[in-house]
Amino acid sequence: MKTLARMIFFATALIAMQQTAWAQQTYPNRPIRIVVPYPAGESVDVIARLLALRLSPLLGQQVIVDNRGGGGGVIGGALAAQATPDGYNLLYGNVGAIVIAPNLQAKPPYDALKSFAPVSLIADVPFYIFVSPAALAAKNLKELVAYARDNPGKINYASTGIGSGVHLAGELFKSLAKIDIVHVPYKGVGLALPDMVAGKIQMVFYPPTFLQFVRDGKLRAITIAAPARSTLLPEVPTSAESGMPELIASSWHAIVAPAGVPSENIKKFSAALTTVMADKEVREKMGGVGADPIGSTPEKFAPFMRAEVEKWRKVIKTSGLTVD
Repeated sequence: MKTLARMIFFATALIAMQQTAWAQQTYPNRPIRIVVPYPAGESVDVIARLLALRLSPLLGQQVIVDNRGGGGGVIGGALAAQATPDGYNLLYGNVGAIVIAPNLQAKPPYDALKSFAPVSLIADVPFYIFVSPAALAAKNLKELVAYARDNPGKINYASTGIGSGVHLAGELFKSLAKIDIVHVPYKGVGLALPDMVAGKIQMVFYPPTFLQFVRDGKLRAITIAAPARSTLLPEVPTSAESGMPELIASSWHAIVAPAGVPSENIKKFSAALTTVMADKEVREKMGGVGADPIGSTPEKFAPFMRAEVEKWRKVIKTSGLTVD
């Protein structure tokens, strides 16, 4: 009986191993879910759906976007981090959901470097500093910093909520410039915009959503917190050109997988993603929502993610910010 039991045990183990190997070789053999930790309609969701639509025929399986908003991205991020690491559950998030939001918790529900495996850096959405001409005469970053130092506590800057990427960009600026500016959180940028135009709020870090207001003279873009100028507002200097090279802040987008996903599955998904990201129409549509398309291998994305984790953890620690 013991010999028979051993034979059954080893036979069962062998079948399981063969099934696992077969599943990896034929990945994907069922639909893939991409969790988006924000509501439908936001830029992260729009790009995720664009990619999912193009990935489905390449992978031979439906790629489904699953919106799980809430908690600044933490709810969706935690769901993806705890998913089965088989390549069928991925996260399409931004710097807020992947790096910032969990580090604002006293007990982080996940760790960007330990809970996830990098798949691809998809796009960069650089922040500009927009100021209100109705409230500030500053025409460039040096004049803005000089005014802030001479008038501590008199500049209010808006954000889309406590702990958002926009908020942390302001905290980074505050730390680098050694100035005292006041954070005013809003539930959405649409609510902050009228106060910006009226001069009640003096500045905000934000992607190039306000282009028409800049062209109409209702807002002024004084710098882009990026290494290179943008084709959307080519006349706006970079932070380095403005004398503050360390002021780099953006809402970058990326795809990550739960830690432990077989490398073969990640490579296959990444290869399909590379094809999609090379498509001219895809890149044009991404540019249309203010995103600079990138697309990278897991190997190239990994050091970038490590650097971003270190950077934003330091900003959070310096600011003393917590949402608990």
